[in-house]
Amino acid sequence: MDVLPQLIVSTILLGGLYALIAVGLTLIFGVMRVVNFAHGEFLMIGMYVAFWAFTLLHFDPYLTLVVSLPLFFALGWVSYRSVMKPVIHASHNVQVFTTVGLSIALQNLALVLFTADAQFVRTDYYTTVLRMGGAVFNLAQTAAFVIAVLATAVLFGFMRWSYTGKVMRATAQDPQAATLMGIDTGRIYALTWAVGIVCVGVAGVLLAPIYPVYPTVGLQFVLIAYIAVVLGGLGDMVGALIAALVIAAVEVIASYTIGTAWKEVLYLVLFILVLVIRPAGLFGQRGAEGLGT
Repeated sequence: MDVLPQLIVSTILLGGLYALIAVGLTLIFGVMRVVNFAHGEFLMIGMYVAFWAFTLLHFDPYLTLVVSLPLFFALGWVSYRSVMKPVIHASHNVQVFTTVGLSIALQNLALVLFTADAQFVRTDYYTTVLRMGGAVFNLAQTAAFVIAVLATAVLFGFMRWSYTGKVMRATAQDPQAATLMGIDTGRIYALTWAVGIVCVGVAGVLLAPIYPVYPTVGLQFVLIAYIAVVLGGLGDMVGALIAALVIAAVEVIASYTIGTAWKEVLYLVLFILVLVIRPAGLFGQRGAEGLGT
C-alpha cells in the first residue's frame, strides 16, 4: 500500500467531518459573538440520537438524518430561548459561564440517563473496505465525508445567496444598523444558534457509526473545532474549513510518523505558533467581516 495516497485520503475524510463541526461553531461566534462551550455536548446528543434510533428502531444512522434535522433545529431554538436569550446582551464572562454550565448540565444528564459506558453503532457496512489509487478506506467514513461536504456546501450556499443568510451576515457586521433597518436581531440570533446546532448535530450522527458513543465524547472533537475556528480567523467560515483540513493533515501525519499519542500535542503547538505569529488567525479575519466570504 502506498503511504502518500493513504495519508491524503485519510486527511480529506477526517477534515470534512472536522469542518462541519467547526463551521457551526464559527457561525455562532461570527453572528452572535458567543463562544459556545456546549458545542461538544450537542455533538454528543447527535451521536446518541443515531445510537438509539439504530438500537431501538433499527434505523440506519444516515437515514436518521432525515428525521433528526427538525429535532436538532428545535433543540437549538429551545436552548437559545431558554438559556442564551437572557444573556445574549450580557458580558462575555456571563456568556462563557452560561455555556460552560449548559455543557456540564448536558454531560451529567447524559451520564444519568445513559451511564458512562461506551456504546457502539455497528452497521452492516461498518467493516466494508474500499480501495482507490493505493489508498484503503472505510465505507462508513466515506459516506460520512460525502454527507458532511454536502451539508457544509448547503450552509455556505445558504449564507451566501439566501435572503435569510444575507440578513444574518448583516446582523453579524453591525447589529445596531441591522436593527435600524428593521431586522429582528433577536430572531436572527435564535436562527443562527439553531442552525449552528443543526450542523454539529448532523456531525454527531455522522460520527456515530465510526466512533464510540459516551457522555463526554464531545470533548475530543470540540477542542479541534475551537482550534480550527481560531486558526481560520474568528467568524471566518472559509478559514475554519481550511483550518479543519490543516488540523486533519497534522493529525494523520503525526499518527503515522510518531504515534497517535502525539497528535494533540502537535496541533496544539501549531495553534500556539499561529497565535504568536498571527493572533487574528491564518487569514487575518476578525469576526463577521469575513463571514461567508
